[in-house]
Amino acid sequence: MKKYFLLSLILLIFLSNLRAQAPEKKSIRLAIAGLTHGHSAFILGRKDKTDFQLVGVFETNTELANKLAKKYGFDPKLIFNHLEQMLDQVKPEAVVAFGSIFEHLAVVEACAPRGIHVMVEKPLATNLAYAERMKELAEKNHIYLLTDYETSWYPTTAKSFQLVNDSNFVGPVRKVVIHDGHQGPKEIGCDPVFLDWLTDPVQNGGGAIVDFGCYGANLMTYLQKGQEPTSVTAVTRHFKPEIYPKVDDEATIIVSYPDAQCIIQASWNWPFGRKDMEIYGVSGTIFSLDKKNMRLRNTAMKAEISREISSSNVAIYEDPFSYFADVISGKVKLSKYDPYSLDNNVLVVKILDAARESAKTGKTVQFNK
Repeated sequence: MKKYFLLSLILLIFLSNLRAQAPEKKSIRLAIAGLTHGHSAFILGRKDKTDFQLVGVFETNTELANKLAKKYGFDPKLIFNHLEQMLDQVKPEAVVAFGSIFEHLAVVEACAPRGIHVMVEKPLATNLAYAERMKELAEKNHIYLLTDYETSWYPTTAKSFQLVNDSNFVGPVRKVVIHDGHQGPKEIGCDPVFLDWLTDPVQNGGGAIVDFGCYGANLMTYLQKGQEPTSVTAVTRHFKPEIYPKVDDEATIIVSYPDAQCIIQASWNWPFGRKDMEIYGVSGTIFSLDKKNMRLRNTAMKAEISREISSSNVAIYEDPFSYFADVISGKVKLSKYDPYSLDNNVLVVKILDAARESAKTGKTVQFNK
């Protein structure tokens, strides 16, 4: 009995030492570039996660930065008003950008030569020239450059992709209709600092056509496996010039492909918020109604069925920062036209450029092959 007790004690000591010697997963040093985007709350409110360690915050609006430091409990000593100074002093491995879309280029110009990975909020850039410059910098300096969309976190998005690409549930896709919008950024209570650049044609690149048109372009680019469209036609409206004097508040974009069509409806005028997608194939339909609810039917079924989808029954990252961390660590390998990917999002900006041009001229923009 004494012999077994001694053996158990030795084994326990050995295992304890082994655990003590095992290296803990190192947190990635993260800095934030800009706080004027309302979605900065997503990273600042993420205190329970250990994959990132906040080491610096760049924001020229000191009042805003200190207000958020107090609200979210980060040390005001982390705040810098010069981006390059912050990067050189705190030496982050990754940066998330929460300033205006126009400012994304400056963030990548500062981070890429320093070998710092970047994730920006959607869309990647305000125009194609900026997007292509960002791509050039990212590839030259071997950094990851991701673009975050809310719909990339949706279990229904992942399930829709799976049904189209893996199980051929609907057959060849012929039409996709994507709705993204809400009552308007002012109407839903966006902070004035956020609203100031979100409704500026230079800082945001446009109104609803950019803010919500980018979602549909991103999803359709993935569904089409990166194929360029043949043409883009767009119409914008200005229903609320007294609220949004500088930019459109309603847009309809038709993106045509050799064998398919995508209709993107982007709005700051709807009576309620929505983000949904309808996929029509040769032999079936997929209606992604929101984050977790779907309706499905194909020609082998007698009636439509409803399904509730969650991360327990489809592979999806519901936290974009966890996804970013796992891309950096090598746990996740981006596919070429993944919704977060650089190739996808450069094409998104090209589609948005064409949509703005079409709306301005009243003509369809043809893509050169």
